[in-house]
Amino acid sequence: MLTVYAVPVSLYCAKLRILLRHKGLNWREVPPPGGYGSDAYRQVVPSGNLPALLDGSLLIADSEAIAEYLNETHPEPPMLPADPGGRAKARERSRFHDTRLEPVVRALFPYLNGQPADGAVIDRKASEISARLGQLARILADSDLDRRTLTLGDCGFPVTFEWIARLDPALDLGIAWPEAVLAYRDALERHDAAAAVLVDYRPVLADWMKMRGPGA
Repeated sequence: MLTVYAVPVSLYCAKLRILLRHKGLNWREVPPPGGYGSDAYRQVVPSGNLPALLDGSLLIADSEAIAEYLNETHPEPPMLPADPGGRAKARERSRFHDTRLEPVVRALFPYLNGQPADGAVIDRKASEISARLGQLARILADSDLDRRTLTLGDCGFPVTFEWIARLDPALDLGIAWPEAVLAYRDALERHDAAAAVLVDYRPVLADWMKMRGPGA
């Protein structure tokens, strides 16, 4: 059985769970030895990344590398299009999530960990998130990927959208959601794997934010 090093609230661990569920794979989750960021965990996974996958003697860290590996070793259902252009567009979407949208959202996490609120910084990050969502709307318009098929490029978005939706009222962000992105979010949550992961993830996220929310 596959072993995944993970923590419940990690966005990227949830991203991997969507893929695992969609593939119908069996796996067990174990916490990182010593906790996330510990020296003990780095003895197992040198980068310290979460999630990490152990398949027999093969250890892979980084959610994107794990996703590509699992899609090759468990090809059904396929999560990349058959044509090179379609595969490139799916990967483009995934990289946009990991390198453009998610980091701006993550930049707000310290304000849920007791860091004094800086209104100017929060306003700037809110504007950046809205801008990224606008860029995503244009990326979606430029793609003919069938939304009835879940691809590797889609798995990160349901959880990040959930984070944005929770952070918006908590930090009074005033996020602008393009209609195209709202439609995309709805389409993603219609996939059984994404819906099931979100059912489990939402209470975990709510509890995490309750413990760390402004004024907590």
